[in-house]
Amino acid sequence: MVERLARKETFVTALDIVRIPVLSDNYVWLVHEPQSGKTMAVDPAVAEPVLAAATERGWTITDIWNTHWHPDHTGGNAAIKAATGCTITGPAAEFERIPTLDVQVKGGDRVRLGSVEAEVWDVPAHTAGHIAYHFASDAAIFVGDTMFAMGCGRLFEGTAEQMFANMQKLGTLDDATRVYCAHEYTLSNARFAVTVDPGNEALAARLAAVESARAAGEATVPTSIGLERATNPFLRAPNAAELGRIRALKDAA
Repeated sequence: MVERLARKETFVTALDIVRIPVLSDNYVWLVHEPQSGKTMAVDPAVAEPVLAAATERGWTITDIWNTHWHPDHTGGNAAIKAATGCTITGPAAEFERIPTLDVQVKGGDRVRLGSVEAEVWDVPAHTAGHIAYHFASDAAIFVGDTMFAMGCGRLFEGTAEQMFANMQKLGTLDDATRVYCAHEYTLSNARFAVTVDPGNEALAARLAAVESARAAGEATVPTSIGLERATNPFLRAPNAAELGRIRALKDAA
């Protein structure tokens, strides 16, 4: 499947990945592995549009993968499970806050969707037990609210040091790795980013592209590690103190 980014970059993946906009700015990702026919929903905030998207494609949801406990990432779990009998996987550190979990995982564990395997990453800071799912074979990572296009998650339950460590780890991935985040925050993030990195020509060009895309009603994610390396002030921060400083500025903006 081909995903289109705001600057018209394209990537090809063996997995079929469908973006489902829900609520005001959330994205649920529906991921289908054609060889096995298995399908998962990543962070379903609600059930009905996710079930409808699967039905429209002739897919049955077999799995839900949660990245963290927030209701706008888990709110559809129970209804989707009731409709499909799917298995729900999520962070072991947050099992008490996600009562629908069937399988608890932590950093270093591996989970499968049919023939394709993902590694679980611990990425605490936005929440204490936040995780991500990295498909190395497909150059894709589902990051929940840890990284956004030109942004990172608020530090609700963690520290700037933890988020800096997350950014450093994400920065080890290849430029072509697609980053599937859970919100359409790109325009506000870009407008903030140019205030803290005003001399960045790549960032200025990306802001213009995102403004054009959003004006046309187009989504701007997934993004890629390469794009973020060039334009994301949190990934580009040289240390935790600087990341914390710009996160505080963003929170106050």
